[in-house]
Amino acid sequence: MSAGRPGIDVPDARGRVGLHRTGLGLDRNPRVKVIDVEVLANDWGVLRRTTFDYEGRDGTWSAQRRETYDRGNGAALLLHDVASRSVVLVRQFRYPAYVNGHPDGMLLELPAGLLDEDGPEDAVRREVEEETGYRVGEVQELFAVVMSPGSVTETLHVYAAPYSPADRVGAGGGVDDEEDIEVVELPFDTALDMVRRGEIVDAKTILALQWAALDGPFRRS
Repeated sequence: MSAGRPGIDVPDARGRVGLHRTGLGLDRNPRVKVIDVEVLANDWGVLRRTTFDYEGRDGTWSAQRRETYDRGNGAALLLHDVASRSVVLVRQFRYPAYVNGHPDGMLLELPAGLLDEDGPEDAVRREVEEETGYRVGEVQELFAVVMSPGSVTETLHVYAAPYSPADRVGAGGGVDDEEDIEVVELPFDTALDMVRRGEIVDAKTILALQWAALDGPFRRS
């Protein structure tokens, strides 16, 4: 008697089942018909191989196959202080960047995290306090972006909020034993210069800093 397949017939380590059904029945685009979904891995995120029929612009149908990685959706936030003209970022080790050529894998970026079971605003407040120690008040939603649409399913919700020294209620640094997060406060102009020099390479952080310069709290009149 089969014990079942974790994530398919029986719960996996994260309590998920039916992971092979994601995408089946999608009908928002009549030029795409999902035929089969195969789960290749589901340790933390879910790696799927999906076969679908696709109708090209010339009306010809072809069978295509894509691998997608589903790690859930996320939220990030830019902390800014107009009075001191500064921002708060975090620095942490990112192995994927390191193995792909980044000098040391230590990336400077917005505090961010997965939504898990929360809405984007609740999630971003949680993550900012855990990572930076700042408890934010009112937040401004900037945009929702897909960061790597060719292979990763994640939608990232990006916010901004003001901060002051009085808003810091903890040391930050994260709550997970494997997290080693450094809180970095720096002048906004320095952060922009770091983007220009290629020292800040994280996409969500670059987008948020550019927003702050063009349309946000540090825009020039």
